[in-house]
Amino acid sequence: MTESGKLSGAERTEALAEIPAWEEIAERDAITRTFLFADFKVAFGAMTEIALVAERMDHHPEWSNVYRTLVVTLTSHDCGGITRRDIRLAKAIDAIVADRLAER
Repeated sequence: MTESGKLSGAERTEALAEIPAWEEIAERDAITRTFLFADFKVAFGAMTEIALVAERMDHHPEWSNVYRTLVVTLTSHDCGGITRRDIRLAKAIDAIVADRLAER
């Protein structure tokens, strides 16, 4: 399984099972997750840490933040869909936010 090849079939099913809190977006080949934090400060702190990890991975999320809500979308634009890089970044994001979420 290559890092940058688009996932399909059993490979895709297996990879998405590793990140059950993330949802596929029906109208595009991408995954998304919404996070709710205690307040803006905590949300922004998480975003800062995510940004540093994403930069090291050279794989940047699409995201939006309104007060304490962060919505993250991942896809590999160069491959036209979900790759192992998206799965790795989703796992890294999950680890970063694990202790910061307001509701579980």
